[in-house]
Amino acid sequence: MGIITISSILMSLCALFAYVNYRFIKLPTTIGVMVLAMASSVGMMLIPGASEVIRPVLTKLDFSNTVMHGMLSFLLFAGALHVDWALLKEHRLMILTMALLGTLCSTFAVGYSLFYLLAAFDIQIDIIYALLFGALISPTDPIAVLAILKKAGIPKSLEINVVGESLFNDGMAVVIFTALLGVLAQGHAEASHVITLFIEEVIGGVVLGLALGFIVYYLMYHVDNYKVEVLLTLALVMGGYELARYMHLSGPIAMVVSGLIIGNLAHSKAMSQKTRDYLSGFWEMVDEILNVLLFILIGFELLLVSSDISAFYAGVIMIPVLLLIRFILVLLPVTVFKTFKEFSRGTVPILTWGGLRGGLSVALVLSLPDSEVRDMLLLITYCIVVFSIIVQGLTIGRLAKKYT
Repeated sequence: MGIITISSILMSLCALFAYVNYRFIKLPTTIGVMVLAMASSVGMMLIPGASEVIRPVLTKLDFSNTVMHGMLSFLLFAGALHVDWALLKEHRLMILTMALLGTLCSTFAVGYSLFYLLAAFDIQIDIIYALLFGALISPTDPIAVLAILKKAGIPKSLEINVVGESLFNDGMAVVIFTALLGVLAQGHAEASHVITLFIEEVIGGVVLGLALGFIVYYLMYHVDNYKVEVLLTLALVMGGYELARYMHLSGPIAMVVSGLIIGNLAHSKAMSQKTRDYLSGFWEMVDEILNVLLFILIGFELLLVSSDISAFYAGVIMIPVLLLIRFILVLLPVTVFKTFKEFSRGTVPILTWGGLRGGLSVALVLSLPDSEVRDMLLLITYCIVVFSIIVQGLTIGRLAKKYT
């Protein structure tokens, strides 16, 4: 079965599940589609031989590669495109602290928590695997809850914290994960080498994003044709991400930075109103379609998850542990910054409970080398992601309304 056939089946299922959810279940689209995909996966497991037919198809699709080198660049660019630079600048200290220091601290706190938890189950793993888990589970994904939060009427200042943190911590998590993966491959690494690699990827990603953004801005400034300008943004995302990979720089960070430039500078100075409408509509549609596709893939990945009862228990226990770590890492910067900056009521509980884990975490764990440890980490990750999206995603609206 070729990739075009697989893609056609998946898009057809996306449309079908989205329709069924809209007509009958009435959950937020991404959550509803994922629930239906998981229900379908369970149904396939109950039918003798069905899951054995589907598993090779999912393996051939390569979820990790599809997300990391396909969807992620589009999703991050589309997300950054609609971020108000003035608001982002106003809240930059909080956002950068949570995205940079928060992601790094979360990696170590979660990693060591898992390491000692598994030891309590008499499961011994190398600490580097635990830290890799900490890196892959740390990035937050607000896609499933952002529409709910907007509907609940949260202040713009809180919304920009949710979106801004997510955009930048995705890039940071990928950089940290890549550095740790290099340590795993080599068996050892000097701290200076890891730090240098980390700085090169982050700073290099920012510089590349600025360069690409300003080049495309210049080209768009001298064109007044929405078709050409949409094509230029597509070239920026697809070509720019590949260029970042070739140069060993952070593609996610480059896409966020270039998206901010196009969404703010180019949007105000290089586009006609017609172009703004078409460009915004195009990227909103791309964002929506890819997110629905991503969540349906998360649902079907249930077929690849192993049935290790100890790993399942560890995954369940890690849910409150992860929430506690998230709470502390939100509370600390808010406590520090509130001495000179005002925060919206409910900032800490909303940012804590709204810090969902999504497709990036699943993609990163699937990119680990094949082993029993990877299978165990996949099950733990899947438990956390499913709880996060379904339970937190469906209750964050009610929590937000308590504070508005």
